[in-house]
Parts: sequence; C-alpha cells; structure tokens
Amino acid sequence: MFDNLTGRLSRVVKTLRGEARLTDANIQDALREVRMALLEADVALPAVKALIERVREKAVGQAVIGSLTPGQALVGVVHRELIALMGEHSAALNLAVQPPAVILLAGLQGAGKTTTAGKLARWLRTEQRKKVLLASCDVYRPAAIEQLKILASQVEADFHPSSAGEKPVEIAKRALEFARTHYHDVLIVDTAGRLAVDEAMMREIRELHSAVNPVETLFIVDAMQGQDAVNVARAFGEALPLTGVILTKLDGDARGGAALSVRHVTGKPIKFAGIGEKITGLEAFHPERMASRILGMGDVLSLIEDVQKSVNLEDAEKLARKVKTGKGFDLEDFKQQVAQMRKMGGMSALMDKLPAQLAQAAQGAPQMEDKAIRRLEGIINSMTPLERSKPELLKASRKRRIAAGAGVSVQEVNRLLNQFEQTQKMMKMVSKGGMAKMMRSMKGMFPGMR
Repeated sequence: MFDNLTGRLSRVVKTLRGEARLTDANIQDALREVRMALLEADVALPAVKALIERVREKAVGQAVIGSLTPGQALVGVVHRELIALMGEHSAALNLAVQPPAVILLAGLQGAGKTTTAGKLARWLRTEQRKKVLLASCDVYRPAAIEQLKILASQVEADFHPSSAGEKPVEIAKRALEFARTHYHDVLIVDTAGRLAVDEAMMREIRELHSAVNPVETLFIVDAMQGQDAVNVARAFGEALPLTGVILTKLDGDARGGAALSVRHVTGKPIKFAGIGEKITGLEAFHPERMASRILGMGDVLSLIEDVQKSVNLEDAEKLARKVKTGKGFDLEDFKQQVAQMRKMGGMSALMDKLPAQLAQAAQGAPQMEDKAIRRLEGIINSMTPLERSKPELLKASRKRRIAAGAGVSVQEVNRLLNQFEQTQKMMKMVSKGGMAKMMRSMKGMFPGMR
C-alpha cells in the first residue's frame, strides 16, 4: 500500500548531500518532496501541514553527526514526527471493567465491520483468553447476521441470534443480558452501516450506545477510502464518544493516507490494523512500526512476532543446525519452510515487513503464494523419501513419474528444483556469515534501524 510513498520519501535521502547542518534553505526542496509524497498518498491536508511544520521546526539547526548523511538525518526527523502523527504508543483495548466488557463497532457499509468483528473475537480468544459473544444489530442486511454467525463458528466464539424483523436496540439489550447470565468476558456488537453518513444511522448508533454503554466504541475505517475517510471519521467522532479506530484493508493497493490522517482528525488512537480477508488478519497497531514501514525501514519486530507464532521451535532448531553446518538441507526441509511461509501470510506479507533494500533484493526470488505453495507441496509429496533427501537422483524418468503423480508438467518439477537450488545457495551463504555481513552493512542506512 505504501510503496509509492516509500519511494518518494527515499528520494529525500538523495536530495541533500555534503551539508554539515540542516538549514531552512537546504531542506526546502526536501520538505517539498515530503509534502508532495504525503498529498499523493491521500493524507488529509491539515495532517500534512501539521507534520511539515513540526518537521521543519525540529530539523532546522540539527547537526549532521556520525555516519549519517543530511538526507538520513532529515528522514530521522520525519520518522519521529510520523510516529507522533499516528500516536506515540500502541493503544490497548480497555477491558478492565466488570464483565461483560461491551465493544461497539461503528462505520460505513463496506468498511469491513462484520469481518473485523470475527477477527477481533478470534484475537480476544487467542491472545487474551477471553470468552467472547458476538451479536449482529444489522437488521437491514440479512446476510450480515448469517455472515457473523459463520465467522463466530470459525473463531470458536459464541453467537447471539437475531433476525431482520427485530429492532437493533432490543437485540443489543437481549445480547447484553445473555452475556451477563452466561459469564462472557466480552460482548462484540456489530452495527448497521450505510453507503454514506445520514441522520437515521447516527440516531440509531447513538441509541445503541446508550442501551449497552460500551467500554470501547471502535470506528472501523477502510484504509482505501482516501480523503473521504477523514470526513466520515469526523462525522462519527462528533456523533459518538469514540475510544479508538480499526483500519481495515491495509494490504490493499490504494495509497494509504487514511492511516496517517484518521488519528489527527479524530484524536483517537488506532488500535488495530486489518490485513487481508483471512480470519487471522488482524494485528495490534504500532505507530513506530508503521512509520518504519512507510520510510522503507521495514517492520522486523512484527515479522519476528509472526515467526514466533507460526514456527515450530523444535523444527526450527533442527533447521538451524543444518544451516550452521551448511549440510543436509533437503527437499523435505524446503517443503516445511514454504508451509511456514504460508502460515505467515505468504511471500507478499513477508516482503511488506522487510526493509526496502532487502525487499528489492528479494524481488528476483520466486514469489510463492497459497496456490503455488500447495502445488509445490504436491510435487514433493509425489517423491520418495530417498528422492527428497537426495535431489541429485532426480533424472528424466523420475521427473516424469513425479509430474504424473502430482498432476503437473515436467517443467513445473524443474522449476521447483531450481527454486530449491536457489534456497540451498542462500542457506550456504548464511552458514558462512553472509547474513551477518548483510545486516551489518544495513545498520547505518537509516536512523532507527537496530
């Protein structure tokens, strides 16, 4: 989503050369580049003005020290101010009330409220060990009630039934009473949306708010809405005492300005970011990590967290021993590695969190997503254990047999073996300290990298 913005801001590093101090004169062009980059990314004009003014104020007079170039020093200031714009720290849900804690979701139709309700229920159940009840007050879109029921089943949360003929306030009150009597920790109330803000919707959401007195009132905003997201956020902020924001579709191909604007407009913290359609695609929003991703520094901390959740520790230790010796990495190990990648959201999710230089370097590598990974696993499963451990045995006749068993062409088998050889070479490089050298060389590229 932020590729264009990242590219524009990376040019700032090259704009300033050979200056010993940042002054009003020498950062003028660089700040113009930053301003244009933000406006092109659909960031709201008031947010852009506030950011540029703060960057100018903090940057002018700053000495360029150490191994930093003037451009890198300016990017360091931009990085800090982007964090300030999106909120200094990540904001957790406030559930410190007598159960059930009620979470009310509000937003326009199509912003992803119902899907987010399911994702949030899963997050609360797996990360916080909470007993969750889901209730739909969207009586205008009967499919929404059925959709939430299916999502509740998928995430192993309880669902309170409702129907299109009922009044939303009555549904909410009944769900709250059910949550109390059945000892639920959290009640998530999904509300109706409209195609645009109107008085009827605002009146209904205010009535719902009064009826259930939620501890968290979360505004769901589509990150692909651009400038319009700001107007919608303002309208909901005036109608409801919002406690936070959830950004959805952050993995889309739009320009992402909502992520930088919505905090400035509502004054409320962004608490979660929704990524992809999968039920696992919800993560806590960390302003400092998002700022790093926007500036091409990557989000290595989130990547590490994904790995910790997805990777089997025992298998990882076995692979580490093979990498250390530089021997024994076979096709069975390769299959396990791509399966782990699928659990983490595929190559695109991985690349999104890598620093820009590494992501660009990896662009030539094979891009494997779910369908390709399943095909790859089918090919390897058609091999004998001996063939997996000794790929050099795979000559023409064996390749034909494997291709027939997996239902693919011989060319697909050859492509897999080429991918495996590339991975094997990378493993050998890592075993000889190549990765350490690469990471050391990157340390001084951007301020904020560790």
